[in-house]
Formats: sequence, structure tokens, C-alpha cells
Amino acid sequence: MRTLYPPIEPYDSGMLDAGDGNRIYWELCGNPAGKPVVFLHGGPGGGCSPDHRRLFDPERYRILLFDQRNCGRSTPHAGRMDTELHANTTWNLVEDIERLRRMTGAERWQVFGGSWGSALALAYAEEHPERVSELILRGIFTLRNEELRWFYQSGASFLFPDLWESYLAPIPEEERDDLIGAYAERLNSPDPAVRLAAAQAWSVWEGSTVTLMPDEALRTNHAEPAYALAFARIENHFFVHGGFFTPGQLIENADKLRSVPGVIVQGRYDVCTPAKTAFDLHRAWPEAEFHLVDDAGHAFNEPGILHHLIEATDRFAAG
Repeated sequence: MRTLYPPIEPYDSGMLDAGDGNRIYWELCGNPAGKPVVFLHGGPGGGCSPDHRRLFDPERYRILLFDQRNCGRSTPHAGRMDTELHANTTWNLVEDIERLRRMTGAERWQVFGGSWGSALALAYAEEHPERVSELILRGIFTLRNEELRWFYQSGASFLFPDLWESYLAPIPEEERDDLIGAYAERLNSPDPAVRLAAAQAWSVWEGSTVTLMPDEALRTNHAEPAYALAFARIENHFFVHGGFFTPGQLIENADKLRSVPGVIVQGRYDVCTPAKTAFDLHRAWPEAEFHLVDDAGHAFNEPGILHHLIEATDRFAAG
């Protein structure tokens, strides 16, 4: 089984002025003369971690990672309630990726995205297929209404009724017919205590269900106040707006990817982004290699998922 490459540090980093008062943190790792790849993190609002650098052979890749608008090390941070999110949309993020590509001088690059990052990767690749050398996707998420309702309204709740109680706790009984909408009110409340309670309940629900087996460290990270506020506010903002997509857009436009080499990796027991979406994408894009991992959930570092991801990055690095 393939595992992560050894830890590395960036050889360059900075802040990109994306307009609208937004500054995007970016870093470059690996070989400055290597094959260019951009890593798109999840959430939206999750930010990058040092382990994300380790998905690529540092001798063969020039790896660009960045924290998407208003999260991680990008500014202004959504953990502050005076941070407006109106300029944080999928299509602003697609343009940010293009700004970063031009900044690095890459004519074409590999695009790697997991969870929300898979949606953003699809949006970017369908908008700019001529800029994508390969597409590697994990834990497929396209923000269709049925996907959002499964995890945030009813579906995953049948598998995790104990954890679901904590997710429901901030919302009164009479408002539970639209949980995403009810959370939107609380995540934008003028009362800091209301905002934080809602953010932590939202964030911990996700942090408790992304792995096949419980991961207490992940739950703790998702409960950290600054992280939870940014993560919950940005996710909820995107979900209220349906990802800024027309219904079914990413699957319907998959024909634009027919000439792009691709790999789809999906955990069979992924509760956050169930396998049906990955299966629907593969049917719309049959040229992509499809791996359904029988003993995995959602997280990128579960052994079976990680194995296929690094196999893919190694194979594409070899040409």
C-alpha cells in the first residue's frame, strides 16, 4: 500500500491580492522545475495542512497549495464576524486559481481536489479544460440538493443518531424542517455566543463523520473556535446558495472533460459525500479511471483511498 511522502516545507510562499479586499495565502513545495500541480482543499473553508504537501513526489512535482478565500491563512478570515462573504463564490475561486496559475507561469497543470475540492476542481476544469493536464478527484461532491439534504437534513442522521443530537441541539424543534437555513441565521447572529455554539455544532458534526473509524483528534480540531467559525460560516454560505451552480451543473457539463485524463477515488462508506455522486460522475465521464474503495469513508488519508491517490500522482508524474 502506498503512503504519504515524507514531510516537506515550502520553498516559497506569499499572499496574492485577489481584489475585493481578499488576500490569498499560497505556497510552493517540491521541485521548482517539476511537473506543476495545484491542490484544492475541502470544506469549503477547511484550509490546507502540511500533510497535503505529501501527496506528491517532491522530486518530480512543483506543488502549489493555497488557502481559499477567508479561511486558513488567507485574509480577511471568516472567523471574524465583520468579514463579509459576498465575494466568496465558486466562480471567484475559479478565477483565483487562474490568477495563481498565471503567477506561477504554468501553461497547464494537474488539478487535485477532494470533497468540496472535487467540486471546485470540476468547476475549474469545465471552465478551463485547456489548462488541465490531469484531474484527480476524491470524495466526489457536486452540491446537488439531494447531496446537501442527505448530510445536513436527513440521511446520515439515520447512521449517526447519537452525533445527530448534538448537531440538532442549537436549532429549536419548530425550525428543523430547514436546518441549513436555520443554521444560516445563527451563524450570522449578532450574539457571539450563538454564533460560536452553532459553528461548533456544525463543524463537529462533520469532523465526527468523515472517517470510517472515529478520530478524536479530528473532532477536537473541528471544535477549535476560529476554525469552526470559518469552516461553518463558509460552508453554510455556499450551501445556502447551492454552491453557486445551476442544479446538476457539474455532472451535466462533464462532457467537457472527455479529453482530460482523470482518476476518481471514492470510499464506499463515505457518509459525507456518498458514493452515488461519484458513480454518477463516472457514468457522465466514463474515460476517467474509477476506484471504489470498499473499506474506506471520506478522509483522504484512509489507507485504501491514500493508496489510489498516490498511485495516480506517481503515474502522472512519470508521464
